[in-house]
Amino acid sequence: MDATSPPQTASHRASGSSFYAAMRILPAAQRDAMYEIYSFCRRVDDIADSSGPRPIRIAQLAEWRDEIDDLFEGKIGAKVQGLAAPVRAFGLRREDFLTVIDGMEMDAREDIRAPSFATLDLYCDRVASAVGRLSVRVFGVDEDNGKLLSHHLGRALQLTNILRDLDEDAGIGRLYLPREALDQAGIDTSDPVTALRSPNLSQACAQLVERARAHFIEADAIMARCPRRTVRAPRIMGAVYRAMLDGMIARGWSAPRTRVRVSRAHLIWIIVRYAFI
Repeated sequence: MDATSPPQTASHRASGSSFYAAMRILPAAQRDAMYEIYSFCRRVDDIADSSGPRPIRIAQLAEWRDEIDDLFEGKIGAKVQGLAAPVRAFGLRREDFLTVIDGMEMDAREDIRAPSFATLDLYCDRVASAVGRLSVRVFGVDEDNGKLLSHHLGRALQLTNILRDLDEDAGIGRLYLPREALDQAGIDTSDPVTALRSPNLSQACAQLVERARAHFIEADAIMARCPRRTVRAPRIMGAVYRAMLDGMIARGWSAPRTRVRVSRAHLIWIIVRYAFI
């Protein structure tokens, strides 16, 4: 967005995404809160993914961290104005916002390349499951099931994102496939482009597929015991991402990897199934 563009609302920033489609079914207060959470995540993610000097990106994330801290002390800065009402209405927690920023800082400080499984899991918790912990409070999921759902669905979605964005991430110097998975596949490089050219890439990806599927199964079991009205949106997100994962498995991992998308017709079917039936 250039300097002459009108400021975007939170809903405009979310529009066009599967997230937007899932959140549209919510009552207005919940929907608006989720758009603000999404907007926050997009804005800090844009900082982490920008091409600016790393010290500047880290300083910009620190500004967000300061404004989040101030928000919970009753001082509403320009960056967080939209979050003030959702924080009050749904009891959103400071530590979850700060954890998201911590995850973005992992990308801002250095290009992640072949992290250990432990580091990757920490990253997934920060950039995905922490968002889930904010979201389940808006949805009205009870505390215990909310934490578990955030853990499993957040990781399932993020691992699917990683598999979907292999080439895009390699283009900016990142490789989120874990070192252990690469080693077991006989891929001894951490260079993103070289690793993705390996004929053994499918073996490395298979380990993330297996983990994502296991997390989807756990998330489904948790949602099955929650009141239906509280898990309509996460069910839609889970179904969309599982369809995406299945599409990638069917496509395979050899180059050229065409980007897998969920068709509009399938998306509508998912929304009808989980929102209205």
